[in-house]
Amino acid sequence: MAAPVAVHLEFGGGAELLFDGVKEHHVTLPSQSEPWDMKQLLVWIQRNLLKERPELFVQGDTVRPGILVLINDADWELMGELDYQLLDQDNIVFISTLHGG
Repeated sequence: MAAPVAVHLEFGGGAELLFDGVKEHHVTLPSQSEPWDMKQLLVWIQRNLLKERPELFVQGDTVRPGILVLINDADWELMGELDYQLLDQDNIVFISTLHGG
């Protein structure tokens, strides 16, 4: 059984508007049989934090194009994207680069 994982989530560039305007969330993900990964985290965020317009944050089982994801200040593309296994105290930042006109 994998232990609970505490992570710091940050939303910026307008993405915070989908989360009641709250930029930072300190969350503890519950214990589960396998380690948490980014794909599972996105599902958890949708179920527990996302307040409105999920289509502006996720597309299919990943973040929609135009949302930059950083894991501990590194582009998630370098970290394995959806397959990255979360570690306790990871800092995950979602920055929207999409701006309406």
